[in-house]
Amino acid sequence: MLVLVAPGQGAQTPGFLTPWLELPGAADRVAAWSDAIGLDLVHYGTQGDADAIRDTAVAQPLLVAAGLLSAAALGDIAPGAVAGHSVGEITAAAFAGVLDDISALNLVRKRGLAMAEAAAITETGMSALLGGDPEVSVAHLEKLGLTPANINGAGQIVAAGTLEQLAALAEDKPEGVRKVVPLKVAGAFHTRHMAPAVETLAKAAAELAPADPKLTYVSNKDGRTVASGAEVLERLVGQVANPVRWDLCMETFKELGVTALIEVCPGGTLTGLAKRALPGVRTLALKTPEDLDAARALIAETATPAADAAGA
Repeated sequence: MLVLVAPGQGAQTPGFLTPWLELPGAADRVAAWSDAIGLDLVHYGTQGDADAIRDTAVAQPLLVAAGLLSAAALGDIAPGAVAGHSVGEITAAAFAGVLDDISALNLVRKRGLAMAEAAAITETGMSALLGGDPEVSVAHLEKLGLTPANINGAGQIVAAGTLEQLAALAEDKPEGVRKVVPLKVAGAFHTRHMAPAVETLAKAAAELAPADPKLTYVSNKDGRTVASGAEVLERLVGQVANPVRWDLCMETFKELGVTALIEVCPGGTLTGLAKRALPGVRTLALKTPEDLDAARALIAETATPAADAAGA
């Protein structure tokens, strides 16, 4: 069984979209998306420097566009399940047919702008803790006033809070943590600092007409599968100010019997976690179009037939 997953913010790197735009029709497709949401995705995906694409209002639409483009390049596939990390959940919602591409991109554009505005209120950020015992680390973070915003499994927790709190963490790591790594994000996402963005996103979501998922959709709120399009949308709104539980998503992958995982562009982060937390599961990250043939071969071996996936 194959699961198709989409990464979250911080996975982007300068120029990562360039080779994908060389695929037939890709440049025109992304240009049309750019016009639809009022953001030049082609420019940022090919010429934007690290600071430009770190901007929340840019990074989030860019990541969703890259995920949609790279998944489309795989052809008409029906994975057994789909999931996304943080903003990648919007990409996954489009994979599952809950939202069409334009609706997903319009929603993520509004999400990025709202979260950037919320992040501007206080200087905040996020840092990944590598190693250590989760319970010990969470207790230590709470002592410092930080939030465990992403509990990713495979020995990784992401802390979020003010820059002063993160500086204190760097000087005073939890026992057993090997390293604290600042992330390429511009705010304390999935914390109380994002509360102002929730209302904005709720208004944007109210204008949409979500369909029920055609594929098994795994939510990173709690790792549960969600069968209602309305509930998917409700969770997409709430997750902005609540922790991501990717560890629970991977537990659900195990329960579903997942044997292979493909991460759409810009792949690498979630496959890295899966290699450590899901032994025996074959993984593949779509980084450039050169990865497509290997991905198609993996899909041919493991993808669930469309009829079965739709009834899951």
